[in-house]
Amino acid sequence: METVSRGGVQLAYERDGQRDAETVVLVEGLGYGRWMWNWQRDALVDDYDVVVPDNRGTGDSDAPEGPYTIPEMAADLDAVLADAGVDEAHVVGASMGGMIAQEYALEFDRARSLTLCCSSPGGDVAEPMPAETREWMFDVPEDLDEREQIRYKMTPAMTDELADSDVIEDVIDWRLESDAPDHARQAQAAAVTEFDASDRLEDVDVPALVMHGTDDRVLPVENARRLHERLPDSRLELVEGGPHLFFIEDSDYVNDHLLTFLRDV
Repeated sequence: METVSRGGVQLAYERDGQRDAETVVLVEGLGYGRWMWNWQRDALVDDYDVVVPDNRGTGDSDAPEGPYTIPEMAADLDAVLADAGVDEAHVVGASMGGMIAQEYALEFDRARSLTLCCSSPGGDVAEPMPAETREWMFDVPEDLDEREQIRYKMTPAMTDELADSDVIEDVIDWRLESDAPDHARQAQAAAVTEFDASDRLEDVDVPALVMHGTDDRVLPVENARRLHERLPDSRLELVEGGPHLFFIEDSDYVNDHLLTFLRDV
């Protein structure tokens, strides 16, 4: 693990794969740590230099008091890449990480391509998180223990198959080790609420791959279509029946399309 400081905040990241190859940087969603990308890392390390930071507030990065903003977290990402000596990177983001990736491509000059998984352009054009999902994620019954709370919060993001699998116990273990504490999770959530790139996406000048599950109950699939419509050079891949965590549950599909896209650009 490496660290870099920006504005007094220590930012942690890992680097794996082939140092002499093109760089892929993987940016997590709200509250999640680096474990989130385990399935994609395994697919990338043989052919790419892979950088995986913890967003401020999660994992081994500092968790300062809020407010946080998406532009601030995009600046954190640039500090990580600069510290790693990376001049150009394929930026892959999921959910909130996709918002950070959009902002990064708009405001910084290291992005070679974008891959946006289960994300949103924000603003008035975005299809909002359903009220029922928000209740599941942020109004957790107090009588549940820590493991039960995590499982409860994840319910709208996954299928019954993942919920009933052995994998979910590993995921809960990883989340117990690295999840954002409550104050940082709320600060990240506020940053997501304020994000709006909808009227700027036409200025993105790198190729983009937009992937989304059609049964996403966290950020509805219509957000993928709106991203695709606004990005000048994008391709859209929809995973039929995929939930918000489709990059875990449908990782073979996601990895195949991601690797094909990266080779093409």
